[in-house]
Amino acid sequence: MDNVTSKSSHNSLSIIDVLRDIVLVIFYIFYYAIIGIKACTFDLFVFLYNAISWRLDKAYRRSKEAIGYINTTENKKEKKKVYKYSDKVLKKLEIEHQELLKDLQTAGATRSKEVNAYRFKVRNQDGKIIVGTMNGSSKLDINAFLINEGYQVYSIKTSPWINFVYKDTTIGSPKLSNKELIFWLTQLSTYLKAGITLNDAIKILTKQMKGRTARKRAFESISYELTLGSSFSNALEKQESLFPPLLINMIKAAEASGTLIETLEDMANYYTEVFETKKQMRSAMTYPAIVGVFSLIVITVIMIWIIPEFVDIYDEAGVEINGLTAFIINTSHFLQANIITIICIVLGIIIVLAVAYKNIKAFRKTIQVILMHIPVIKNIIIYNELAIFTKTFASLLKNNVFITESIDILSKVTRNEVYKNILFKTINNIIKGEKISEAFKDHWAVPDVAYYMIVTGESTGELDSMLAKVSEYYQGLHKSIVNNLKSFIEPILISLLAFVVGGIIIAVVIPMFGMYENIVA
Repeated sequence: MDNVTSKSSHNSLSIIDVLRDIVLVIFYIFYYAIIGIKACTFDLFVFLYNAISWRLDKAYRRSKEAIGYINTTENKKEKKKVYKYSDKVLKKLEIEHQELLKDLQTAGATRSKEVNAYRFKVRNQDGKIIVGTMNGSSKLDINAFLINEGYQVYSIKTSPWINFVYKDTTIGSPKLSNKELIFWLTQLSTYLKAGITLNDAIKILTKQMKGRTARKRAFESISYELTLGSSFSNALEKQESLFPPLLINMIKAAEASGTLIETLEDMANYYTEVFETKKQMRSAMTYPAIVGVFSLIVITVIMIWIIPEFVDIYDEAGVEINGLTAFIINTSHFLQANIITIICIVLGIIIVLAVAYKNIKAFRKTIQVILMHIPVIKNIIIYNELAIFTKTFASLLKNNVFITESIDILSKVTRNEVYKNILFKTINNIIKGEKISEAFKDHWAVPDVAYYMIVTGESTGELDSMLAKVSEYYQGLHKSIVNNLKSFIEPILISLLAFVVGGIIIAVVIPMFGMYENIVA
């Protein structure tokens, strides 16, 4: 009896657990679906609205200038728009301001562990009431920042709904491209050299982010952190989705050594050279890819639409088909019957390989090792990886970043598992008290020239300058081999296309000679 009771209670508990799990699954499905819809609709709408309004405002100003509504005479000053509000509105604003002051003396002064989104209502120096949002740790911090910006603050509010709608998420997080990062670093170093303070320089760059709401918020957050007394590197670290870890660590080292401007210029040059190297690589791969795709399209069109026309002619003439012509015709029939299936299979294989390469470390390493043993291709990969690796390492050492931190950053810079293993071996050697160069000795992916130059740099105490020379050397070799490859691969691809298409045409034309002989006979 006791066993029956225990079994029934156990079953009832298991049913309750199953029902609870089902409810939780349904809840999370709806929750993440709403987050996805919000990211795809609301954030996109805000972005489009800001972009369109900025464009319209710019076009409106230009039209006013064109028809003479704006006077640009030297003696006359542009009239500022005067914003006037009713007594009722001003009274309501004053009430909100008093409530805010009370809140700042109690709960509003408490900093939260997590960053929240705050919706504020302020009045600028022109008298215009502005409503906006900002991320921060407390209402008191947001209030101090807004007052420092010259605003008269009336209300600052946060809630789960405000967090849900306005808080920046990892979905669609802003990322600076290499071009944008180079521009940002160049502009920032120029402003600092001109005597503009760091926070003011960031504010100027923030104003240039018109129509880019997410990035503008990120720059406002950096300015907010600087106003609160945080270091520049810590402010950038909180926007790690926007800035690469290499740059953040370089700036951290520059703050300690007092060489921020020089570091910003060095990093601008570094990213310019890396951008040029990657651009050469893409340029070398783009042309063969385009020619290859074009060749496949041409051959497929010939096989599916042109060959069948000749088949009908041969059938009517009663020509016997064999050999290469029969093979071409059978291939044409197969493609006609299965072209959709073939396309789906090819796309499926490409997607599976891409996902596996991105997520499976062992598979990625296997593919990389295979490619790095193919003639010509191996030199392109090795020269490119060595150029970027040595340049990054040289920059880290030059800016007095610790060796262990440098190796950790370098492991994040490259996605090549072969070189990552070398870096991890380097860390172990440093822990053991051995030289850095030991990890590169007799390794098939490290040319002897690079190894001996690193050994020389270690023995002379000028490892950073020697690594920079290694980078320049292999960057030159990479550029040379890429240019030669472009010149070499063009005639090969064109010849291959001509050979395949020519072979198909010859196979189709051969039976015509038999038709001609029958007609003559």
